[in-house]
Amino acid sequence: MRKLLMSLLMAGSLLAGGIGAALADDASAPASAAAASAPAADTSAAPAAAAASAPAAPAASAPASADTSAAAAAPAAPTAPFSVDSSKINSGDTAWMLTSTALVLFMTIPGLALFYGGMVRKKNVLATLMQSFAITCLVTIIWTVVGYSLAFTPGGSFIGGFSRVFMAGMTYIKGDKATTLTVSHLAPTIPETVYFVYQMTFAIITPALITGAFADRMKFSAMLVFMSLWSIIVYAPIAHMVWEPTGWLASAGILDFAGGTVVHINAGIAGLVCCLVLGKRVGYGREAMAPHNLTLTLIGAAMLWVGWFGFNAGSAVAADGRAGFAMFATQVATAAAALAWMFAEWAAKGKPSVLGIVSGAVAGLVAITPASGFVGTLGALVIGIVAGVVCFWSATWLKHKLGYDDSLDAFGVHGIGGIVGALLTGVFAVKDIGGADGSVILQAKGVLTTLIYSGVVSFILLKVIDMVMGIRVTEEQEREGLDVSLHGEHVE
Repeated sequence: MRKLLMSLLMAGSLLAGGIGAALADDASAPASAAAASAPAADTSAAPAAAAASAPAAPAASAPASADTSAAAAAPAAPTAPFSVDSSKINSGDTAWMLTSTALVLFMTIPGLALFYGGMVRKKNVLATLMQSFAITCLVTIIWTVVGYSLAFTPGGSFIGGFSRVFMAGMTYIKGDKATTLTVSHLAPTIPETVYFVYQMTFAIITPALITGAFADRMKFSAMLVFMSLWSIIVYAPIAHMVWEPTGWLASAGILDFAGGTVVHINAGIAGLVCCLVLGKRVGYGREAMAPHNLTLTLIGAAMLWVGWFGFNAGSAVAADGRAGFAMFATQVATAAAALAWMFAEWAAKGKPSVLGIVSGAVAGLVAITPASGFVGTLGALVIGIVAGVVCFWSATWLKHKLGYDDSLDAFGVHGIGGIVGALLTGVFAVKDIGGADGSVILQAKGVLTTLIYSGVVSFILLKVIDMVMGIRVTEEQEREGLDVSLHGEHVE
């Protein structure tokens, strides 16, 4: 553990030096690569994109010189949120994004809550459900106050500005003759309020995923403080770097369609650091810690699968063909990963388990997330199969070999699965689908940046919180169960 944490700190120092050197030439990075990596890259309603997608006029209708002049006069694509007339809003896109927003929120409550809740021991089920529900409430407020502004408004290469703090400037004005409202430059066909809440659901589920790594042993009060700070200091900068076109990783050409780096690698490495800093559960490796209710886990996994279509297909930010392709890739990869994990476990242990097949499905969902808007059939199949086998290996052999107590395999599934998906996006990206060529080297840059930044800052936050208020429950509270000791309730 000490060697791993020291390595993370040393790597963080090196990364900080590299970031400082990169600041001087960030502005010259290709804007086209940034557009390819942003969730809204596919939308056709931005002024420049609308001109590009319009049918070509007949050749005889205007001289070539006029065409050239018109092209020169075409407005540049917007680089910040702006106001539009309500007639510019696409009702189909808006309806799909409202649906996708509900689907992604459904992934956390009740999906992830039930998925994690069924895997812990009975004495901790309410505490586990409480964590997901409380994080949903907490991050909603944080995102409204400052998170969205730091993540999705122009600023520097590594963090956004303060133009949307407390939703300042986000307007809807109903007039007698016309209605105006603001839209994001990343989603100009839908109201900015819809894009705001859609991205909020991503900000909610990411810290909720971390809780699986330290299940059964973290103070509820410390968890709330950690998640508040982590959402602002870790999640918002990573989201800005990857998805805001001016962000460092976006301008470099990193491809992350729906959150392989921003959500899964980010949460996975933070979860690993949490379980290392907190230490193992009392009795880990000596006492039985079997899931108390796999029925809940299977139901939660099924909810995650359904909700994930909003996660991936919704990241097209339009009701269009790319959303359909992302949905298709998600379904194929998830099924392939579930079967791959099941057969790997069957071969290794002699029996296929319910926990195994649902864990494999989640691993496939995780791995296809960064690739869903960039890959075709072959890519989806291979990513799913590789994710199922590799995540089974990481959640069984690797975890036991290294000796860390990742309670519900947050790192083994989300961290490792996110890495697999991000790297294989560089292998299987199809330019005709996503508008960008893949590069494993560039993808590795995004992976390493996320691992180092999130890992180092998470470690520092945990250590500071531990010094101030303590982060772990007492052994007596842990043995009694967190339901009773922290919340005064229990399940009969």
